[in-house]
Amino acid sequence: MSLEYWYMFPVATVIAMIAMASGVGGATFFAPIFLLWLKLPIEIAVGTGLITEVFGFSSGVVAYMRKKLIDYKLATTMLVVSVPMAIVGVVVAKYFDPNTLKVILAMGLLAIAFSLLRSPGHEEVESADKSIEQDAASGSERCIVDANGQKFCYTVCDKRVGMLVAAVGGLFTGAISTGLGELNSYFLLQRCKVPSKVAVATSVFAVAGTALSAATGHLFGFFQSGPEALSEVTKIVTFTVPGVIIGGQLGPLLSSRVSQKTLERALGGLFILVAMLMLGQQLSFG
Repeated sequence: MSLEYWYMFPVATVIAMIAMASGVGGATFFAPIFLLWLKLPIEIAVGTGLITEVFGFSSGVVAYMRKKLIDYKLATTMLVVSVPMAIVGVVVAKYFDPNTLKVILAMGLLAIAFSLLRSPGHEEVESADKSIEQDAASGSERCIVDANGQKFCYTVCDKRVGMLVAAVGGLFTGAISTGLGELNSYFLLQRCKVPSKVAVATSVFAVAGTALSAATGHLFGFFQSGPEALSEVTKIVTFTVPGVIIGGQLGPLLSSRVSQKTLERALGGLFILVAMLMLGQQLSFG
């Protein structure tokens, strides 16, 4: 076994902790790291980031399944469009110039950064949840009961808009490894007014399924590219996968010690810096 990328184990552990605590997809962190630090081609950086994210999100999915917080009907509505669009994103990305994809990824990071900086605080989320509870008293379309017996009732808003959001998010996930989780967060929590716990759990399930399909598409491409690409990916995921599995379990500890708003603001600033570095790199080469 090659130890070339041994240092990615602690890096992946820390990233998974932050990703699980913040709700931001792990590939959003890994793709820029693979590009800027490891100097990997963008198709390998995006694909490897998605493969790593699938393993990191799996523990989160299992946890939310045990808590019975996932709205499977709503998640299926999103997956029906996000999964095929993720495959389309994988295919379409092959026809783009790598530098163009890097610029798109940088712009995506900026969009995510600003959404994190503008995300509602804990008090606002609690207020929104109370408002949803009051609306539920007058009649709701859907109710689910979690493992603790708590009942969540709500009405899912315009499904066509939700499917459009899932389609766009799936396309960008396949092409640049990020987009669906952040768009879902906006649509389910801020626009559709789904209770926060259900919104997060359902989004994690949808992102995991979409990332799995996109990662499978990239893995197929690695097999077609020959042994060199596959060998490079294998050497990296040997250390990132165990790291994200461990970090995923430590994420809740971090979230209990650092406020969500503080974490989101720090990540917003970090993503702006990384995006600027990526754009600056492209300008220097241009």
